[in-house]
Amino acid sequence: MRIGMGYDLHRLVPERRLLLGGVHIPAPFGEDGHSDGDVLLHALIDALLGAAALGDIGSHFPPSDPAYKDIDSRELLVETMKLIHEAGYRIGNVDATVILEKPKLREHIQEIRRRLSADLRVEEASVSIKAKTNESVDAVGESRAVAVHAVVLLLRR
Repeated sequence: MRIGMGYDLHRLVPERRLLLGGVHIPAPFGEDGHSDGDVLLHALIDALLGAAALGDIGSHFPPSDPAYKDIDSRELLVETMKLIHEAGYRIGNVDATVILEKPKLREHIQEIRRRLSADLRVEEASVSIKAKTNESVDAVGESRAVAVHAVVLLLRR
């Protein structure tokens, strides 16, 4: 049994899509980033790699590599899952907290869980997604950024 923790934060900018777990969330802004900026998937990838002691997202998918410019982060997740399986692990469960002042995510949580469970090939009951605000404190609270904390339990296959 291995536990991994991931964290990511992206600035929010106009003229980008807000993506969380591969789901488009309607908003007048989106994540700034070299890839599509999906902060939830980036934190999850870091948690997966950390649990398997395989480094972090930047060591596998460096932002300096033009191959990853605007890439769909779900593709990065697929590649990460291959590494996890090759290392002899499978997912026990995933728990993530998205910290975003607005828009409110309540109506999108189930869709995000469904998408992640399908992408990770686990039961939906093994994926927990929570949404919090930062009570108008700091860049996240001022709607200038979005952050995610993710925890993963890996089990031997």
